[in-house]
Amino acid sequence: MKFPDSSPPSPAAPAPPPAAPLARRLGLSDAVMVGLGSMIGAGVFAAFAPAARAAGSGLLIGLALAAAVAYCNATSSARLAARHPQSGGTYVYGRERLGPFWGYLAGWAFVVGKTASCAAMAMTVGAYVWPEYTRATGVGAVALLTLLNLRGVQKAAWLTRAIVAVTLLVLAMVVVACLTSADAERLEPFPDAGWYGILQSAGLLFFAFAGYARIATLGEEVRDPARTIPRAIPAALGIALVVYAAVAFAALLAVGADALAATTAPLDAAVRATDWSAAAPVVRIGAAVAALGSLLALILGVSRTTLAMARDGHLPRTLAAVDPGRQVPHHAEIAVGALIVLLIAVADLRGAIGFSSFGVLVYYAIANASAMRLRSDENPPPRVLPVLGLAGCVLLAATLPWRSAAWGAAVLLLGVVVWFVRARFRPRPADAA
Repeated sequence: MKFPDSSPPSPAAPAPPPAAPLARRLGLSDAVMVGLGSMIGAGVFAAFAPAARAAGSGLLIGLALAAAVAYCNATSSARLAARHPQSGGTYVYGRERLGPFWGYLAGWAFVVGKTASCAAMAMTVGAYVWPEYTRATGVGAVALLTLLNLRGVQKAAWLTRAIVAVTLLVLAMVVVACLTSADAERLEPFPDAGWYGILQSAGLLFFAFAGYARIATLGEEVRDPARTIPRAIPAALGIALVVYAAVAFAALLAVGADALAATTAPLDAAVRATDWSAAAPVVRIGAAVAALGSLLALILGVSRTTLAMARDGHLPRTLAAVDPGRQVPHHAEIAVGALIVLLIAVADLRGAIGFSSFGVLVYYAIANASAMRLRSDENPPPRVLPVLGLAGCVLLAATLPWRSAAWGAAVLLLGVVVWFVRARFRPRPADAA
């Protein structure tokens, strides 16, 4: 099937003047911290539990597989971001390299999936800070962070730096506590989960590596993007991988895979089982802070992709407005914040996380396919990396829990239907005349 190469129709009203560009205020360290704030908070405190249920101690193999796919994706994203330093990430890359339909599909997967992920992170904040009022606390967190983003991305990057520092200190304490009660017999060298379970754990853990996309979606606000983005993405990914591996290894040695699989707060359970059990409240505080960091960076990324899609008419054009004083996409940020609040009120937490994982893998599959279209004079990645990245994304998406894959496919199909309906009823040039 050949997809249309033209964008869906623009409104009948005269096109608005070109959108104002965003200010380039973020340096290398800021970009790395935005990526770390997304990755570490999203995965370390939550993802090990479902991964352990899927693969047992084989989650370490799953972690390595997820990191390998993420590295391929990171390389493709970095090279593409250097060539297209605009807000929108893979939405822009797919549009420019594969055609408008594929860019639209990537943007749809990202905005819908990551908005659901924002709701999940907000409810995680509520669960750790005030469990009796999880949803209300999550709504408050979204409101506060949206207001912060409205005041300027530079302030948001500064807060992300502080959150990452606190999170890393807490995780260092977790590793030390777990190693004091380490037992090598708890780490099974040959887990019996099978390759399907290991691949499923890799798909679940991949969710935790997706934060580097936030660097690419901020491409219009990064100084010297051709140099900064290709350096920031691998740096953030490498630091996150080291942290993940250390925490997973120590937690498995301390309590084993079965104990991790039996809880929704695996690191809290691991520390409580050690001689450092009195430090468990610190872990809970660290988890809440990390989830706030993830939520902050997620709101930034979703609002920038919304901005890019609105500029092209795929979303209401009012969402492309940029505040002339603070130079932030204030309409997009307010709309995204409102949608997150709505999802917090009605969404199922596990379903939101499952679809987000599926959507992220689709998003990066399109990124890898886009990187394969880079010309030899555009500094493309080694050919094998986007090929492996594309294949890995498809494989991990196919081995996710079937409900997550089914819901993800259904929502993506809805996006395809919306595309073709809009293309079918767009005004013809003759009609316009």
